[in-house]
Amino acid sequence: MIINSLIPAASTYAGDIDQLFDVIMLLVGIPFLISSYLFFAFIFKFKKKEGVPAMYITGTEHKYMKWIHRAHIPILTFDVIIVVMAVNVWYDIKQDLPEANSTVKVIAQQWAWTFVHPGPDNVLDTADDIVTINELHVSKDRLYHYKLEALDVLHNFSVPVFRLKQDAIPGRVITGWFEPTMTGEFDIQCAEICGIGHGLMPARIHIESASQHAAWVAENSPLAVAALSPGNTINTINTINTVETKIEEFAAR
Repeated sequence: MIINSLIPAASTYAGDIDQLFDVIMLLVGIPFLISSYLFFAFIFKFKKKEGVPAMYITGTEHKYMKWIHRAHIPILTFDVIIVVMAVNVWYDIKQDLPEANSTVKVIAQQWAWTFVHPGPDNVLDTADDIVTINELHVSKDRLYHYKLEALDVLHNFSVPVFRLKQDAIPGRVITGWFEPTMTGEFDIQCAEICGIGHGLMPARIHIESASQHAAWVAENSPLAVAALSPGNTINTINTINTVETKIEEFAAR
């Protein structure tokens, strides 16, 4: 695939989008090259020549018009193929929302990203939520819903390796999904001009194995951080045991 040779495909639907782009490139690019060749070939072939009068064509002669009409059939066929494929991909990604294993919050503002991850209980809006700035941590082969919102102006949540782009609109919470298929660290971009600092709000997504992600959750959970802070030694053992139990449950999901 053309795009995959430049940017890795790291989500379950990235391949479908790459395939759609490849089909569009072929069905539009090949006729473009043919028509461009004919255009310039005819310019040089029928250029002005001394002693040869110009031929006046009204554009209604059948013998000339038939070549235009014949081109309509493949062009319309290509249009139908592209529309059918595009609608199917759009439905699968934007309209059909599969059941999630986890949910994360994505909050855009001038000019940074705030990510809210579920803690060991795998439930958002609880005491063990993990909040990060410009770093999103997810697990490979785990289906996520994201709750996207903007605090000020229009932004766009773009993860190139997922082939994901979604506008963030002030006053709305938009739900989408992704399922990572490879581990690694990749770019997150704002793909909507959002002010003077637009180019200065990149973020990173860290796609980890299940065990790596469980370890990251354990290390960054507010419960674990509080247990290891000075003045909390009495409850440290009980808290750590609770966290470890929840980590095991989280990794097993």
